[in-house]
Amino acid sequence: MTGPGDTPDAPTPDHPLATSAPPVLHEVMFGHVHAAALRAVAVHRIADHLADGPRTPEELGGLSGTDAGALRRVLRLLAVRGLFHEDERGRFRLEPAGQPLRTDVAHSQHPGVLMITDPMMVRSAAELSGTLRGGRSSFELAYGTPFFEHLHKSPQDRGVFDAGMAAFSGPEDELVAQGYAFPEGARVVDVAGGRGGLLRAVLRRDPSLAGVLFDRPATLGAHLLDEPALAGRWRTEGGDFFEAVPPGGDFYLLKHILHDWDDEDAVRILGSVRRAAPEGARLLVVEAVLPGGGIPHPALELDIVMLMVVEGRERTAAEFEELLARSGFRLHRILPTAALPSVIEAVAV
Repeated sequence: MTGPGDTPDAPTPDHPLATSAPPVLHEVMFGHVHAAALRAVAVHRIADHLADGPRTPEELGGLSGTDAGALRRVLRLLAVRGLFHEDERGRFRLEPAGQPLRTDVAHSQHPGVLMITDPMMVRSAAELSGTLRGGRSSFELAYGTPFFEHLHKSPQDRGVFDAGMAAFSGPEDELVAQGYAFPEGARVVDVAGGRGGLLRAVLRRDPSLAGVLFDRPATLGAHLLDEPALAGRWRTEGGDFFEAVPPGGDFYLLKHILHDWDDEDAVRILGSVRRAAPEGARLLVVEAVLPGGGIPHPALELDIVMLMVVEGRERTAAEFEELLARSGFRLHRILPTAALPSVIEAVAV
C-alpha cells in the first residue's frame, strides 16, 4: 500500500505484475468466477429485463430487486465475454450470444445455465482433486451417494436436472432427426428416451414410422408424444434398460445414454439392446464423438462433467467401435449433425 505523497513501486521481477499468469492460465483459473457471474444474472433473470432494449444498472436493479452497483460489476465482466454490451451512457444491452439467457425465447438455455452452475455441480467440481486420487465420482465424494440415487431422493434437484437436460436436448432433437433418413415403415424404439423429444421429432418427419418410448415408468408420465399428428403411431413401455428393452424394433435409439456410464455398464446396456434387436436391426447411438489428438471440441468440458458426476465419459470413434463390437454390433458409419452429437450407426450381427 502507498501513503499520502508516496508513489507506487515499479514492477520488479518479484512483483505480482511482473509475474502475472499467461492469459490462458488466467482465464482458466478464473473460470469459476465467470460461471458464478453467469448464474447470478440467470437467477435474477436480468436477460428478461433487457428484452426490450438497453437499461442502466439502476433500472435493472429496480426491476429485478438487485443492487445496482453490484449488478454493474457483474454485467461488466460478462460484457467482456460478449453476452452483454455497455454503451457510452452506462446502459447494458443483451448481445446475440446472451439471447438464450432469456426465458421467453425458443430453445432458452436459462434452465441449462441454472443446472450447470447449480451447487450440485459446484460442490462436485470442488472434489475433482479427490477423483484424481481415487477414481470415484466427485459428486459421490461430495454428497456420499451416487448422482442418480441423490436425484431420486431429492425432487428439487431432480427438477433442476430435468429442466436443464430438456433445455440442452430440445434444440438437438430436430437437428438429429434431420440428420438421419429412416426407411419407410420403420419401427423405432427410443431406449431411455426420457420425455420422448427425439422420438417425437423422428415421427413428425414421416407419417409411416411407428415408435416405442421406453424408460422408467415415473419418467414416462411426462411424455411429449400425445399430439394429433402422431396418433396411433406410438406407445410407451416402462422398464430397466439393464434388464431388457422392447424387442422387435427395426431401429434402436440411445441418445446421451452411454456417456453416463463406464465401459462395463455401457456394455450391459448395449447387451440388453442386442438381445432385443433382430439380426440386421440398426442401433443409432446419438452422442458426441471426441476427435482425439488434442483437437479442441465442445464435448471435452462435458467429459469432465461426466467424470465429476457419474463416472461416465465421452468417447472417441475407436472407443465406440470397441464397445459396439463387445456387445454384438458392428459399427457402420458415423454421421455428424448440425448439433453437438453425431449419429453413430451400428448393425446387429
